[in-house]
Amino acid sequence: MTEWIIVAVVGVVLLFSAKKLPDMARGLGQSMRIFKAETRGMKEDDAKARATDEPTPKPVEASAPVVEKPRETVPDEARKAE
Repeated sequence: MTEWIIVAVVGVVLLFSAKKLPDMARGLGQSMRIFKAETRGMKEDDAKARATDEPTPKPVEASAPVVEKPRETVPDEARKAE
């Protein structure tokens, strides 16, 4: 296993040359810092959103609607007769 790691490191050095490796490492480090900062910001935004959300109230059980019987209307003529 260690032989393969040594071969890979030598291959990378030969492929990219020694002058470009520090620039590549610096760019990779900056990219990782930016990525970590963005993920941290997203986690903080989620935490703030959860903290400000009010818990949803429990639904109130609806009772059956009360239906009133319509009153019998007495014509005006019948009232006069009484």
